[in-house]
Amino acid sequence: MSSLTCTKLTIFTVAGVIIQAIGLSLFVYGFFPVKPALSGFSGPESFRAPTCNSVHNQSERDLPPDQLKSLYQEQSGIPPFDRLVLMVIDGLPAEFVLGKDDRPPSKALMDAMPYTQSLLANGMAIGYHAKAAPPTVTMPRLKAMVSGAIGGFLDVAFNFNTQALLDDNLLGQLFRIGWKMVMFGDETWLKLFPGLFMRHDGVSSFFVKDTVQVDQNVSRHLGDELRRDDWDLMILHYLGLDHVGHIGGRNSILMVPKLLEMDTVVKTIHTSVIANQQNDQGQTLLVVVSDHGMTGNGNHGGSSDEETDSLALFIGLGNHVSDYALYTLNTVYQVDIAPTLALLFGVPIPKNNVGVLISGTSGSFTDDQQLKALELNSWQLLRLLQAQLPGLSCEISPCDGFSDDQECGKSKCSGNMESMICCLYWKAAVLHSSWRSKDVSRSYSREDYSGIVAAYYEFLKTASEWLSRRVTDKPANLLSFGVAAMLLSCLILLSLIFSICKEVYIREMQQCFDSIYSMHTWSLDETFILGVILILVISMGSSSMVEEEQYIWHFVTSTLNLLLLRKTMQSLPVEKLRSLFRFYKGNKKIAFQMSSIFVLIISGRTLRGWHQGGVNWTYLPNISKWLLKAGSNYIKFIQLVSGLLMISLCLFALSLSGSRRKIIWVVRFSFLVLGLLVLRHIMKYQDNTFVSSSCSATLLVQIIFAGLGIATIGTFMALPWLMPICITKMDSSHHSFMSASVPIEIQNKYPLLELRNSLYVIGWAYMFCWCLLQLLLQQPINSLPMLLLLVQILASMIYSSYSGVHHKQWVEIAALYYLGMAGHFGLGNSNTLATIDVAGAFIGMSSYSTLLSGILMFIITYASPYLFLLSMVMYISVKDTSYLVIPEKADSGHLLKNMLAFPCLIPLGVNSILLTAYTITLLLMRNHLFVWSVFSPKYLYVCATTLCVYIGVSFVAATVIYSYLVLALRKRMQGSSSFDTR
Repeated sequence: MSSLTCTKLTIFTVAGVIIQAIGLSLFVYGFFPVKPALSGFSGPESFRAPTCNSVHNQSERDLPPDQLKSLYQEQSGIPPFDRLVLMVIDGLPAEFVLGKDDRPPSKALMDAMPYTQSLLANGMAIGYHAKAAPPTVTMPRLKAMVSGAIGGFLDVAFNFNTQALLDDNLLGQLFRIGWKMVMFGDETWLKLFPGLFMRHDGVSSFFVKDTVQVDQNVSRHLGDELRRDDWDLMILHYLGLDHVGHIGGRNSILMVPKLLEMDTVVKTIHTSVIANQQNDQGQTLLVVVSDHGMTGNGNHGGSSDEETDSLALFIGLGNHVSDYALYTLNTVYQVDIAPTLALLFGVPIPKNNVGVLISGTSGSFTDDQQLKALELNSWQLLRLLQAQLPGLSCEISPCDGFSDDQECGKSKCSGNMESMICCLYWKAAVLHSSWRSKDVSRSYSREDYSGIVAAYYEFLKTASEWLSRRVTDKPANLLSFGVAAMLLSCLILLSLIFSICKEVYIREMQQCFDSIYSMHTWSLDETFILGVILILVISMGSSSMVEEEQYIWHFVTSTLNLLLLRKTMQSLPVEKLRSLFRFYKGNKKIAFQMSSIFVLIISGRTLRGWHQGGVNWTYLPNISKWLLKAGSNYIKFIQLVSGLLMISLCLFALSLSGSRRKIIWVVRFSFLVLGLLVLRHIMKYQDNTFVSSSCSATLLVQIIFAGLGIATIGTFMALPWLMPICITKMDSSHHSFMSASVPIEIQNKYPLLELRNSLYVIGWAYMFCWCLLQLLLQQPINSLPMLLLLVQILASMIYSSYSGVHHKQWVEIAALYYLGMAGHFGLGNSNTLATIDVAGAFIGMSSYSTLLSGILMFIITYASPYLFLLSMVMYISVKDTSYLVIPEKADSGHLLKNMLAFPCLIPLGVNSILLTAYTITLLLMRNHLFVWSVFSPKYLYVCATTLCVYIGVSFVAATVIYSYLVLALRKRMQGSSSFDTR
């Protein structure tokens, strides 16, 4: 069988990647559909019982706003409120106001919101823990509050590019009855409802460095708007508290002042339009809500209790609550806000609502009005159920076989979902009908009324729970094609790896290497590398293992390092082992290898203990928490020391390049200046609490960004043109880099030595640039872990350079990939969206940009995997693969294939296996309880990791190919010049 040429290898690799990308896109498109939504909007038919053949009266829908409002009020029979103030405090956890687990908030939190706490204590406000559905980001949560519908999981991506909300919603219903609306705050409202507000002032919700102006921009309108009477709905969306969380976490020193500021706003609104309102002004309701909570470090996006614990606070309902605890410990769902407000303000419940009327908010209603509200809510959910369940019967009552309505009310509902839902509805409807007949004779009792309420809520909660989990049927053909494409891609990449391994094996056999290192047998470290993939694939089926994946990677890297240490010590003669402390003399190679492994073990253990990642064990102590408690001065000191050591290490490594050309000094000087600028930014503008958003700080960061880009790209582009070319017979120093099996003619014809020198410098330039960038963008607490990652790379390079030809190249590259993933979790990342660092994505930005902030967020999140992928450039420069050169086949393609095959194929192959396996796992878990809270967020990370591998491998391949082509051209030109001279 003929060997695989470089051209064929490239074509098959690119084809495999393209097929994989197509398959992944199809699967994502098919697996994450938009939730099913009914088109149109609810109208007067909402106030009539649903029937199978209900026909909408278009003339009623086309009534003028005033007449439509009167029609709604007449048909509902519920006196509505007249004005609504909706105050959204972004990111406010409900436990800050209502406490948690039967305990009130801490004294500091209660003192931070004294007026709000007094309203709750005096029964003038009712508070609820409103459980939000994941993903806990702003846009889908606002849509849930105004439409009552739970959006698709991929709304987390659309959160950064909000589009107009076309589904039926509360604001649209209020607009149809003639309400005038104003909005101040998060511009997401303006994107969701363009043209709906007669006055507005929007601010960007993503520029998280601003914690002051973003709220002052809202409050400056408050006094004037409260004196006006030309609006019916005023929305105030405060972003400052969420930004404080992103920058400093829940316990930030800025949190209490921000809560005091919010409490002042509540007091201003309550005293101005509710406590002192006149009868001719109508009734005004103040509703204080939050879109989501936040984790301990201030992030959100996942499904933990801290993130889903949002607030719903109703002030001005008119029913004074006697039992404070009763209405501060209740838990409802965030989607329940939409039907509750619709019923309180006398408009139809949005068509796609899955929420339920919040118990306790209708306390000022009469018994008849409360039952009417529950009936309207039931009718709306029944219409939605009829659309989702075509087999749901509309007109046949399961109570027809009972002689007494009370007997029907006590019967048990069972059977399939259609039968159970229909039974529950008719139980409530029949009891309500019986109550109406008794109401005429006033012979009903409170037990009758309570039974009807309980029957309605049983139906409402059952229907709501089923509808909340309901999604469109996944297109089986699309999913099958996507999985098949990924399987095909995986087989292509693995076949290429197997083919290259076979060629390497044959070449090594031809070289007749020592039988000790023969490939006839598998060593333990090679078996373990493959076993790791099996471990990862098996663990994907467990939600707990997905949540705590970091423990697998830390175990893998630690065990692999111990196996490499064992293998290195086995290569020592027995007599040397007996005098271990004197074996260094004459065994520098073994000493360097063992030292590098010890460095890997120590640095890996430090990274393991730096962050207590995952979901279930975040409360355990770790190094970062200890340093945070110690104070910001200690963290800044560690940050500066880490930066100095990082700069020193990189400059020292560049000095070992073997070239004394001026270009090397220019590269070293450029990065030294940039490193000092980064340290200046840390000293002057950055600390543990917040990053300054001043113009001078932003300008300095922008200068550093530009400098890093120019220095890195300049090194990549210019170095191959300036690296000295050697044509004469090589001396012994040159031979030390090359296998003796490569003839001098080939070494003179092709720029092997020059390429190694160039790639060494370019590789360090890449890594130095990346580390300086991370010092700038990462949380200050992560500066030392970044240094440890760089140290791990250096130790790995030392080990690889001394490992010799007996150590298989694919094992070393797979080990680097594993180290990169372990470092990913060592920096505090996890498989929940809440650990994504949003604050760092706005460093150096003077205004919000979705594209730039998204790129910076990706850079921060994948700092470690990408760093180890970039290290492949330097790995190629230190790893001797020249023994694989076949003199009779030696050409540029053959040499490039030897250098690039494993560094590109191993990351692509390993990632392909994990991507395909997890895709199949996700498909099998599509009906799992945690499919949206655990498995789906993990899949988004898998997709992002795939993109990271694509970009990293492309950078490595482009760097090597460009450098080789330039050096080959120069060597050919210089060789021709020398020949002409002779």
